[in-house]
Amino acid sequence: MAETSLAESVKGRMGAAEWAMLIALSVLWGGSFLFVALAVRELPPLAIVVARVALAAAALQVVLAAAGTAMPRDRRVWAAFAVMALLNNVIPFTLIVWGQSHIASGVASILNATTPLFTVLVAHGLTADERANPRKLAGVLIGFSGVVAMIGGDAIGSLGMHVAAQLAVLAAAISYAFAGVYGRRFKALGVAPMATAAGMLTASTLMLTPVMLLVDRPWALPMPSGTAVAAVLGLALLSTSLAYILYFRILASAGATNLLLVTFLIPVSAILLGAMVLGERLELRHLLGMATIGIGIAAIDGRAIDAVRRRPRLSSGNG
Repeated sequence: MAETSLAESVKGRMGAAEWAMLIALSVLWGGSFLFVALAVRELPPLAIVVARVALAAAALQVVLAAAGTAMPRDRRVWAAFAVMALLNNVIPFTLIVWGQSHIASGVASILNATTPLFTVLVAHGLTADERANPRKLAGVLIGFSGVVAMIGGDAIGSLGMHVAAQLAVLAAAISYAFAGVYGRRFKALGVAPMATAAGMLTASTLMLTPVMLLVDRPWALPMPSGTAVAAVLGLALLSTSLAYILYFRILASAGATNLLLVTFLIPVSAILLGAMVLGERLELRHLLGMATIGIGIAAIDGRAIDAVRRRPRLSSGNG
Protein backbone atom coordinates (compact mmCIF):
# COMPACT_ATOMS: atom_id res chain seq x y z
CA MET A 1 0.00 0.00 0.00
CA ALA A 2 2.75 2.39 0.84
CA GLU A 3 4.31 2.11 -2.61
CA THR A 4 1.24 3.43 -4.40
CA SER A 5 2.01 6.68 -6.19
CA LEU A 6 -0.90 9.09 -6.17
CA ALA A 7 0.25 10.69 -9.40
CA GLU A 8 0.18 7.54 -11.53
CA SER A 9 -2.54 7.40 -14.13
CA VAL A 10 -5.42 4.98 -14.27
CA LYS A 11 -4.83 2.14 -16.72
CA GLY A 12 -8.52 1.62 -17.30
CA ARG A 13 -11.68 0.42 -15.67
CA MET A 14 -11.39 -2.56 -13.37
CA GLY A 15 -13.10 -5.75 -14.46
CA ALA A 16 -14.56 -8.48 -12.28
CA ALA A 17 -11.16 -10.11 -11.76
CA GLU A 18 -9.55 -6.85 -10.60
CA TRP A 19 -12.43 -6.10 -8.24
CA ALA A 20 -12.24 -9.61 -6.80
CA MET A 21 -8.50 -9.23 -6.20
CA LEU A 22 -9.01 -5.76 -4.68
CA ILE A 23 -11.64 -7.04 -2.24
CA ALA A 24 -9.45 -10.03 -1.40
CA LEU A 25 -6.52 -7.68 -0.75
CA SER A 26 -8.65 -5.51 1.54
CA VAL A 27 -9.65 -8.61 3.53
CA LEU A 28 -6.02 -9.75 3.78
CA TRP A 29 -4.78 -6.34 4.94
CA GLY A 30 -7.84 -5.80 7.13
CA GLY A 31 -7.23 -9.26 8.56
CA SER A 32 -3.73 -8.24 9.63
CA PHE A 33 -5.29 -6.15 12.41
CA LEU A 34 -7.25 -9.20 13.59
CA PHE A 35 -4.16 -11.43 13.49
CA VAL A 36 -2.16 -8.86 15.47
CA ALA A 37 -4.96 -8.50 18.04
CA LEU A 38 -4.91 -12.27 18.60
CA ALA A 39 -1.11 -12.63 18.66
CA VAL A 40 -0.40 -9.66 20.93
CA ARG A 41 -2.34 -11.30 23.74
CA GLU A 42 0.51 -13.80 24.18
CA LEU A 43 3.55 -12.52 22.31
CA PRO A 44 5.56 -9.28 22.63
CA PRO A 45 5.41 -6.82 19.70
CA LEU A 46 8.95 -7.32 18.36
CA ALA A 47 8.58 -11.11 18.32
CA ILE A 48 5.38 -10.78 16.29
CA VAL A 49 6.98 -8.37 13.81
CA VAL A 50 10.10 -10.51 13.34
CA ALA A 51 8.04 -13.64 12.78
CA ARG A 52 5.90 -11.73 10.28
CA VAL A 53 8.73 -10.37 8.16
CA ALA A 54 10.92 -13.48 8.37
CA LEU A 55 8.22 -15.94 7.31
CA ALA A 56 6.92 -13.56 4.64
CA ALA A 57 10.44 -13.03 3.25
CA ALA A 58 11.01 -16.79 3.05
CA ALA A 59 7.68 -17.32 1.28
CA LEU A 60 8.38 -14.60 -1.30
CA GLN A 61 11.87 -15.96 -1.92
CA VAL A 62 10.25 -19.30 -2.78
CA VAL A 63 7.83 -17.54 -5.15
CA LEU A 64 10.70 -15.69 -6.84
CA ALA A 65 12.73 -18.86 -7.21
CA ALA A 66 9.75 -20.64 -8.76
CA ALA A 67 9.30 -17.73 -11.18
CA GLY A 68 13.00 -17.74 -12.07
CA THR A 69 13.51 -14.16 -10.82
CA ALA A 70 16.95 -13.55 -9.33
CA MET A 71 17.50 -11.23 -6.38
CA PRO A 72 19.82 -8.26 -7.08
CA ARG A 73 23.31 -8.27 -5.58
CA ASP A 74 24.24 -4.61 -6.02
CA ARG A 75 25.16 -3.00 -2.71
CA ARG A 76 23.32 0.18 -3.65
CA VAL A 77 20.12 -1.79 -4.14
CA TRP A 78 20.48 -3.53 -0.79
CA ALA A 79 21.15 -0.19 0.89
CA ALA A 80 17.88 1.02 -0.63
CA PHE A 81 16.18 -2.17 0.60
CA ALA A 82 17.41 -1.35 4.11
CA VAL A 83 15.95 2.17 4.04
CA MET A 84 12.69 0.88 2.57
CA ALA A 85 12.58 -1.84 5.23
CA LEU A 86 12.97 0.74 7.97
CA LEU A 87 10.20 2.98 6.59
CA ASN A 88 7.76 0.36 5.32
CA ASN A 89 8.20 -2.52 7.80
CA VAL A 90 10.37 -1.97 10.85
CA ILE A 91 8.89 1.31 12.10
CA PRO A 92 5.22 0.95 11.08
CA PHE A 93 4.83 -2.75 11.90
CA THR A 94 6.32 -2.26 15.36
CA LEU A 95 4.25 0.84 16.10
CA ILE A 96 1.01 -0.76 14.94
CA VAL A 97 1.55 -3.96 16.91
CA TRP A 98 2.41 -1.98 20.04
CA GLY A 99 -0.55 0.32 19.47
CA GLN A 100 -2.91 -2.62 19.14
CA SER A 101 -1.91 -3.81 22.59
CA HIS A 102 -3.87 -0.79 23.88
CA ILE A 103 -6.58 -0.02 21.28
CA ALA A 104 -9.09 -2.02 19.26
CA SER A 105 -8.11 -3.42 15.87
CA GLY A 106 -10.88 -1.42 14.16
CA VAL A 107 -9.61 1.87 15.58
CA ALA A 108 -6.07 1.03 14.49
CA SER A 109 -7.25 0.26 10.96
CA ILE A 110 -9.10 3.57 10.68
CA LEU A 111 -6.06 5.53 11.83
CA ASN A 112 -3.86 3.56 9.44
CA ALA A 113 -6.19 4.63 6.61
CA THR A 114 -4.78 8.15 6.93
CA THR A 115 -1.68 7.03 5.00
CA PRO A 116 -2.82 8.66 1.70
CA LEU A 117 -3.36 11.96 3.56
CA PHE A 118 0.21 11.99 4.83
CA THR A 119 1.47 10.80 1.44
CA VAL A 120 0.06 13.91 -0.22
CA LEU A 121 1.99 16.13 2.20
CA VAL A 122 5.23 14.15 2.01
CA ALA A 123 5.13 13.97 -1.79
CA HIS A 124 4.38 17.69 -1.99
CA GLY A 125 7.44 18.49 0.10
CA LEU A 126 9.91 15.96 -1.33
CA THR A 127 9.03 15.56 -5.01
CA ALA A 128 8.81 17.86 -8.02
CA ASP A 129 6.14 15.92 -9.94
CA GLU A 130 3.61 15.20 -7.18
CA ARG A 131 2.85 18.67 -5.91
CA ALA A 132 -0.45 18.97 -4.07
CA ASN A 133 -3.22 20.96 -5.73
CA PRO A 134 -6.01 22.76 -3.82
CA ARG A 135 -8.33 19.76 -4.12
CA LYS A 136 -5.79 17.42 -2.54
CA LEU A 137 -4.97 19.87 0.22
CA ALA A 138 -8.69 20.22 0.95
CA GLY A 139 -8.91 16.43 1.10
CA VAL A 140 -6.04 16.34 3.59
CA LEU A 141 -7.75 18.91 5.83
CA ILE A 142 -11.05 17.02 5.69
CA GLY A 143 -9.32 13.75 6.47
CA PHE A 144 -7.40 15.15 9.42
CA SER A 145 -10.61 16.59 10.83
CA GLY A 146 -11.79 13.00 11.01
CA VAL A 147 -8.68 12.08 13.00
CA VAL A 148 -9.35 14.96 15.40
CA ALA A 149 -12.93 13.76 15.79
CA MET A 150 -11.64 10.33 16.77
CA ILE A 151 -8.91 11.18 19.27
CA GLY A 152 -9.46 14.86 20.09
CA GLY A 153 -11.49 14.26 23.23
CA ASP A 154 -9.07 11.71 24.60
CA ALA A 155 -6.10 13.98 23.93
CA ILE A 156 -7.71 16.88 25.75
CA GLY A 157 -8.54 14.70 28.74
CA SER A 158 -5.15 13.07 29.26
CA LEU A 159 -2.17 11.79 27.32
CA GLY A 160 -2.57 8.21 28.56
CA MET A 161 -1.67 4.93 26.92
CA HIS A 162 -4.90 4.96 24.89
CA VAL A 163 -3.97 8.24 23.21
CA ALA A 164 -0.30 7.26 22.91
CA ALA A 165 -1.34 4.07 21.10
CA GLN A 166 -3.46 6.04 18.63
CA LEU A 167 -0.59 8.46 18.02
CA ALA A 168 1.72 5.48 17.45
CA VAL A 169 -0.55 4.17 14.69
CA LEU A 170 -0.65 7.65 13.14
CA ALA A 171 3.16 7.72 13.26
CA ALA A 172 3.12 4.39 11.42
CA ALA A 173 0.95 5.98 8.72
CA ILE A 174 3.49 8.80 8.39
CA SER A 175 6.27 6.24 8.00
CA TYR A 176 4.27 4.49 5.25
CA ALA A 177 3.92 7.86 3.51
CA PHE A 178 7.67 8.40 3.46
CA ALA A 179 8.10 4.82 2.23
CA GLY A 180 5.69 5.51 -0.62
CA VAL A 181 7.83 8.39 -1.84
CA TYR A 182 11.15 6.64 -1.24
CA GLY A 183 9.97 3.46 -2.98
CA ARG A 184 9.70 5.24 -6.33
CA ARG A 185 13.45 4.81 -6.84
CA PHE A 186 13.31 1.02 -7.26
CA LYS A 187 11.84 1.35 -10.74
CA ALA A 188 14.82 3.49 -11.74
CA LEU A 189 17.15 0.92 -10.18
CA GLY A 190 15.62 -1.74 -12.39
CA VAL A 191 14.43 -3.96 -9.55
CA ALA A 192 11.35 -6.11 -10.15
CA PRO A 193 8.47 -5.19 -7.80
CA MET A 194 8.27 -8.66 -6.23
CA ALA A 195 12.04 -8.66 -5.70
CA THR A 196 11.67 -5.28 -4.00
CA ALA A 197 9.13 -6.75 -1.58
CA ALA A 198 11.31 -9.80 -0.88
CA GLY A 199 14.45 -7.70 -0.43
CA MET A 200 12.67 -5.26 1.86
CA LEU A 201 11.29 -8.06 4.05
CA THR A 202 14.68 -9.81 4.14
CA ALA A 203 16.40 -6.58 5.20
CA SER A 204 13.71 -6.07 7.85
CA THR A 205 14.41 -9.54 9.23
CA LEU A 206 18.16 -8.90 9.43
CA MET A 207 17.64 -5.53 11.12
CA LEU A 208 15.04 -6.59 13.69
CA THR A 209 16.16 -10.07 14.73
CA PRO A 210 19.13 -9.01 16.90
CA VAL A 211 17.03 -6.35 18.62
CA MET A 212 14.22 -8.82 19.25
CA LEU A 213 16.61 -11.39 20.74
CA LEU A 214 18.00 -8.79 23.14
CA VAL A 215 14.68 -7.25 24.15
CA ASP A 216 12.21 -10.14 24.13
CA ARG A 217 14.48 -13.11 24.95
CA PRO A 218 12.10 -15.47 23.14
CA TRP A 219 13.63 -18.57 24.70
CA ALA A 220 12.35 -17.37 28.07
CA LEU A 221 8.77 -16.77 26.88
CA PRO A 222 6.03 -19.31 27.61
CA MET A 223 4.98 -21.50 24.71
CA PRO A 224 2.27 -19.66 22.75
CA SER A 225 -1.09 -21.28 22.14
CA GLY A 226 -2.20 -22.69 18.82
CA THR A 227 -4.34 -19.58 18.31
CA ALA A 228 -1.34 -17.27 18.66
CA VAL A 229 0.80 -19.40 16.34
CA ALA A 230 -1.99 -19.54 13.75
CA ALA A 231 -2.39 -15.74 14.01
CA VAL A 232 1.31 -15.17 13.34
CA LEU A 233 1.26 -17.58 10.39
CA GLY A 234 -1.81 -15.83 8.98
CA LEU A 235 -0.17 -12.45 9.47
CA ALA A 236 2.98 -13.52 7.64
CA LEU A 237 1.71 -15.80 4.90
CA LEU A 238 -1.70 -14.29 4.17
CA SER A 239 -1.58 -10.61 5.18
CA THR A 240 2.00 -10.09 3.99
CA SER A 241 3.22 -12.62 1.38
CA LEU A 242 -0.06 -13.30 -0.42
CA ALA A 243 -1.10 -9.67 0.00
CA TYR A 244 2.05 -8.46 -1.76
CA ILE A 245 1.46 -10.89 -4.63
CA LEU A 246 -2.09 -9.57 -5.08
CA TYR A 247 -0.88 -5.99 -4.63
CA PHE A 248 1.53 -6.21 -7.55
CA ARG A 249 -0.97 -8.10 -9.74
CA ILE A 250 -3.54 -5.32 -9.26
CA LEU A 251 -0.88 -2.64 -9.74
CA ALA A 252 0.12 -4.17 -13.07
CA SER A 253 -3.41 -4.72 -14.41
CA ALA A 254 -5.42 -1.81 -12.98
CA GLY A 255 -2.89 0.88 -12.06
CA ALA A 256 -1.96 2.67 -8.86
CA THR A 257 -4.97 4.99 -8.79
CA ASN A 258 -7.41 2.09 -8.84
CA LEU A 259 -5.30 0.31 -6.24
CA LEU A 260 -5.77 3.30 -3.94
CA LEU A 261 -9.41 2.22 -3.56
CA VAL A 262 -8.25 -0.51 -1.18
CA THR A 263 -7.72 2.24 1.39
CA PHE A 264 -11.50 2.63 1.65
CA LEU A 265 -12.06 -1.09 2.12
CA ILE A 266 -9.40 -2.06 4.69
CA PRO A 267 -11.11 -0.43 7.73
CA VAL A 268 -14.42 -2.03 6.73
CA SER A 269 -12.81 -5.48 6.63
CA ALA A 270 -10.92 -4.89 9.88
CA ILE A 271 -14.01 -3.60 11.71
CA LEU A 272 -16.20 -6.49 10.54
CA LEU A 273 -13.56 -9.08 11.47
CA GLY A 274 -12.96 -7.42 14.84
CA ALA A 275 -16.67 -7.42 15.59
CA MET A 276 -17.27 -11.01 14.49
CA VAL A 277 -14.17 -12.64 16.02
CA LEU A 278 -13.16 -10.35 18.89
CA GLY A 279 -16.52 -8.84 19.81
CA GLU A 280 -15.18 -5.30 19.38
CA ARG A 281 -17.58 -2.39 19.23
CA LEU A 282 -16.66 1.04 17.92
CA GLU A 283 -18.00 4.29 19.30
CA LEU A 284 -19.97 6.71 17.14
CA ARG A 285 -16.99 9.08 16.96
CA HIS A 286 -14.88 6.31 15.42
CA LEU A 287 -17.45 5.68 12.70
CA LEU A 288 -17.82 9.43 12.04
CA GLY A 289 -14.04 9.74 11.93
CA MET A 290 -13.81 6.88 9.42
CA ALA A 291 -16.47 8.48 7.23
CA THR A 292 -14.70 11.84 7.31
CA ILE A 293 -11.32 10.29 6.51
CA GLY A 294 -13.01 8.46 3.61
CA ILE A 295 -14.39 11.75 2.27
CA GLY A 296 -10.92 13.26 2.46
CA ILE A 297 -9.37 10.34 0.58
CA ALA A 298 -12.13 10.55 -2.04
CA ALA A 299 -11.31 14.23 -2.53
CA ILE A 300 -7.64 13.38 -2.98
CA ASP A 301 -8.48 10.58 -5.43
CA GLY A 302 -10.73 12.96 -7.37
CA ARG A 303 -12.71 10.47 -9.43
CA ALA A 304 -15.95 10.84 -7.46
CA ILE A 305 -15.77 14.63 -7.88
CA ASP A 306 -15.05 14.28 -11.60
CA ALA A 307 -18.00 11.92 -12.00
CA VAL A 308 -20.34 14.44 -10.36
CA ARG A 309 -19.02 17.21 -12.60
CA ARG A 310 -19.56 15.13 -15.73
CA ARG A 311 -23.09 14.05 -14.86
CA PRO A 312 -24.89 17.31 -15.86
CA ARG A 313 -23.15 17.34 -19.23
CA LEU A 314 -24.08 13.73 -19.88
CA SER A 315 -27.70 14.40 -18.89
CA SER A 316 -28.01 17.45 -21.12
CA GLY A 317 -26.52 15.55 -24.02
CA ASN A 318 -29.03 12.74 -23.68
CA GLY A 319 -31.96 15.17 -23.39
